[in-house]
Amino acid sequence: MSYGDAMSARTRSEERRAEIVRAALEVIAERGYRGASLAAVAERVGLTQQGLLHHFPTKDALLVAVLEERDKWDAVPNGTWRVDLLASLVEYNAMRPGIIQTFSALLGESVTEGHPAREYFTDRYTRVRESMAVALRAEYGDRLPGGLSPERTAPLLVAVMDGLQYQWLLDPESVDMPGAFRDFLRLLGEPVD
Repeated sequence: MSYGDAMSARTRSEERRAEIVRAALEVIAERGYRGASLAAVAERVGLTQQGLLHHFPTKDALLVAVLEERDKWDAVPNGTWRVDLLASLVEYNAMRPGIIQTFSALLGESVTEGHPAREYFTDRYTRVRESMAVALRAEYGDRLPGGLSPERTAPLLVAVMDGLQYQWLLDPESVDMPGAFRDFLRLLGEPVD
């Protein structure tokens, strides 16, 4: 096999993997992780289950790929959040309900014992709280206008972001997720446009 053929095969494989991950996102959003089957994902991309297993040997391996893909979409330059950019992230999330639905379904299921995403979400929330505390400290110093430290405020900030997502998914006509988050930033003392 020539170098060009090998590169072309690799590109096709990467494209197929991306297609499978997108299909898995859709199926998980519709059915939750426990209700999603490899057969349903394979059918959605026009593969047999064996064909899908060539790319993802287990359902857990596919779940990890889905979660990693979602994290790429929320990546920030230098890995550091700024408080003023969080409202933009919430607005961006409002434009991708399928991703938010998948994330929320997996998050909700992950609290059960033995769920394959439990460790991922536990680690993710530790990192997110730490990065939010850093962002809050950069904006406000060691004390926010209400007197709390960035470390005490970070879990509240994350809870508001995730809680708004659930409310918005349940009733998007009644919940203005970006507007409500901007209101929360105003409570923190952050001027918002």
